[in-house]
Amino acid sequence: MKHFVRLFSVSFLILVLLTAMGCGSTQKQEGTGEYLDDTVITTKVKAAILNEPTLKSAEINVETFKGVVQLSGFVSSSTSINKAIEVTKGVAGVKSVKNSMQLK
Repeated sequence: MKHFVRLFSVSFLILVLLTAMGCGSTQKQEGTGEYLDDTVITTKVKAAILNEPTLKSAEINVETFKGVVQLSGFVSSSTSINKAIEVTKGVAGVKSVKNSMQLK
């Protein structure tokens, strides 16, 4: 019986450790916490762009990975590109902005 309890305890510990390792991040993959943080940042950036009257939010796509926000889409002017970048940089949690927006 003691052997069974010990075997169960060791197996459970190994399972817990493997699960915890699966939640960690790598250079190409986010951990669970980072994913949630990036989702919040993306939502805040989209809201900031929506609240900017000079920008058309439907034209701009927002993606975030480890705090780096990528803006993409087709916009009508270079002024819109610059304004979207400026608004995005003003959002808390944004580490940097990658611009992939193009003019129509």
